[in-house]
Amino acid sequence: MDLFSHSSHKLPAGAPLAERLRPRALDQVAGQMHLLGKGKPLRVAFESGRPHSMIFWGPPGVGKTTLARLMADGFDAQFLAISAVLGGVKDIRDAVTAAQVAQGQGRRTILFVDEVHRFNKAQQDAFLPYVESGLFTFIGATTENPSFEVNSALLSRARVYVLEPLSADDLALLASQALALLNEDAAGEASANSLTLSDDACKQLAAWADGDARRLINAVEVVAEAARAAGRSLIDPAWLEVALSQNLRRFDKGGDAFYDQISALHKSVRGSNPDAALYWLCRMLDGGADPKYLARRIIRMAWEDIGLADPRAMQIANEAAVTYDRLGSPEGELALAQAVMYLAIAAKSNAGYVAYNRANAFVKQDKSREVPVHLRNAPTRLMKELGHGHAYRYAHDEPHGYAAGETYLPDGMPEQNWYQPVARGMELKIAEKMAFLRSLDDEVKS
Repeated sequence: MDLFSHSSHKLPAGAPLAERLRPRALDQVAGQMHLLGKGKPLRVAFESGRPHSMIFWGPPGVGKTTLARLMADGFDAQFLAISAVLGGVKDIRDAVTAAQVAQGQGRRTILFVDEVHRFNKAQQDAFLPYVESGLFTFIGATTENPSFEVNSALLSRARVYVLEPLSADDLALLASQALALLNEDAAGEASANSLTLSDDACKQLAAWADGDARRLINAVEVVAEAARAAGRSLIDPAWLEVALSQNLRRFDKGGDAFYDQISALHKSVRGSNPDAALYWLCRMLDGGADPKYLARRIIRMAWEDIGLADPRAMQIANEAAVTYDRLGSPEGELALAQAVMYLAIAAKSNAGYVAYNRANAFVKQDKSREVPVHLRNAPTRLMKELGHGHAYRYAHDEPHGYAAGETYLPDGMPEQNWYQPVARGMELKIAEKMAFLRSLDDEVKS
């Protein structure tokens, strides 16, 4: 089979739509032009006629399995697939046996390991000798960083290719192709309507799929079946809301609804309503929002709306993010949920946030001011002779550990009082401490 020509192979109408739409030639592959364009590394590898071990690293639904199958077809090689989720050492031994038989017949074998990061070190080591001997060409697919998840011995013998999410244009074209194929299947049914996908609906589906071709195709199939059952011929955004209520009720990523919901989450936390905060968090997780993005926003909430009123909030938010990184989904989502609840019930203060904005605005409009001589660093004799650090009062040697009356702002710059703690949480004590220190300053000045 020529990798660059269209295949005459056609799957029956009963086959899964995603499988029927799978490219049968390299030029049919959507996206990945940074790898498949003229002169690009993966195309050169295909054109060379000499397959080599490789790892495809990228998110779901971007063509990892497709490229592996195209390589096997193009090189007339036996294609063996193992799922690292379901398979084990026995499956590897069976693959070795099948590869040895093919080798005896003068045929090459490509061993495709899906989700290779799920194999432990012993399982990866089990097929390493056969990769080294050339019994089969190894192709791994992973959604995780292979430098962390694939052992170094195997990684050193495979070239890593990074696959990117499909663009909105690629996905929109795929949606049209999927609907055309479904219309073709239904052409012989007397009662079947020919379906049309509006431009807005096509764009919305592409945005919702978020770079995942498989997710898009499944969605098109669902909305098409629902439209035919309802006697509709037009699939528009309103129909998407109905037909994909379990998926599209939430938001289209990057759209207004997405940002409305993150806004609702933030404001629910700020408003000290843990149930509402939990609701919006679950809505967004259910809608496919990136939990790591939500973790970042939760940390931001802790700093912006709670601040020094409850320093534990920042710790809990940070720990929740670390926990999610360690456990992943869905286990790590519990940590995010509890962080959100804690932030909602924590004492609130934006005093630090306001102080920072005030100071930042002042600096941007103010002139450049010199550091007072008594605050300057004096690491050399010359600098000391110039007066750097002279008359500086070491706070630890002063009563209460505070140099009452000392100045730390540039000469001629008045005190600003940007930070004004609120009468809640930890900032109550901070305000008391600041008031006491100011009283010491007043005693010195009087």
